Amino acid sequence: MNKQQGTVKKWQDDKGFGFIETEAGESVFFHASEFRAQRRPDIGEAVVFSIGQDAEGRRRAKQVQELGFVQQKMAQKNKQIRQRNQTRSHQADFEAGQKKRSLLGMAFYGVLVLLAAMDKLSWLVVGWYIVLGIITYGMYAKDKAAAQSGDWRTPESTLHVLSALGGWIGALLAQTYLRHKSQKPEFRVTYYLTVVVNMAGLLFLLAGGGLETLKELLDSLM
Repeated sequence: MNKQQGTVKKWQDDKGFGFIETEAGESVFFHASEFRAQRRPDIGEAVVFSIGQDAEGRRRAKQVQELGFVQQKMAQKNKQIRQRNQTRSHQADFEAGQKKRSLLGMAFYGVLVLLAAMDKLSWLVVGWYIVLGIITYGMYAKDKAAAQSGDWRTPESTLHVLSALGGWIGALLAQTYLRHKSQKPEFRVTYYLTVVVNMAGLLFLLAGGGLETLKELLDSLM
């Protein structure tokens, strides 16, 4: 039923009914049982209502509500919609950026292979990064499944340790494509710190060999 606005023009409290004047100037009967507030209506009060019929087919107002109450609820609903839209927009922007960083992370594997091919890095280190990346991704997947089923969770410290040891690319891919741990700002901050720690360790291993190439990679990731 379409909602209309009007004003309570007459009210007989002892009989429990009154009349609403519509915006078109019509007078519509309504009963106290149709007034949704936990009180009696006041004369001159603005209300919102629907037009219906009684058992004898006569027009009467139904679902009568205070206009101020309806406007307040509508304002709250619109605010919630705006907040949800803003949250979705921010999350969409984050995920778009996360995908770009994931591509750069995958390119990091290529840099490691290049350095190993140039005998500036051990192939064991390359294998270590690949294996740790797979393990870390698997741990994220396991933790997400546990979160959904209510099982025992993997401590966040464990995920961060794996990332710092070299599994940060697997962690980044898991955050992006599994959408796990991607909405907690404090977790993301700690994650990026583990990347810095790992890069510092790799620079130490390189000890000058291929340093300029790795610096360029770090600049692209920032």
